[in-house]
Amino acid sequence: MSTPPAPLDVDELATVIEDFTTVFIRLASVQRFNFSTLSVLHTLGRNGPCRLTDLTATEQLKQPALTSLVAKLERQGLVSRRSDPSDGRAVLLSLTKDGWEIVRGRHAKRVANLSQLVDRLTDQEREVLAAAAGVLTRLTELATDD
Repeated sequence: MSTPPAPLDVDELATVIEDFTTVFIRLASVQRFNFSTLSVLHTLGRNGPCRLTDLTATEQLKQPALTSLVAKLERQGLVSRRSDPSDGRAVLLSLTKDGWEIVRGRHAKRVANLSQLVDRLTDQEREVLAAAAGVLTRLTELATDD
């Protein structure tokens, strides 16, 4: 007879994820940018070219602030604009080569730093973490679908 699993404490889970996210965000210190800048760069890197209005849905910034940020990123050579082939009136934003270098560099630095931390876990902890990765992916998918 097996014991039923302990109930999930969602409040504790939220706190653990918040704490981990705070640490994880800081694992990559390749270059210093503010959170909004990094979020836009990573969104464009992960989702590919998109319209400014699409970014307002993911970035939690009002359109005037996002327009200003994108203009700054364009001046810095990190983001480029081009006409949307499906609608000539619209503009698609995408990462430039330099923008990609920042995104890839931060990811590589995070992987290296996280690997050092994971190496300090026990074999059993690494197994649990590997299983948790799939669950976190599923939670991300559910949140994205909403």
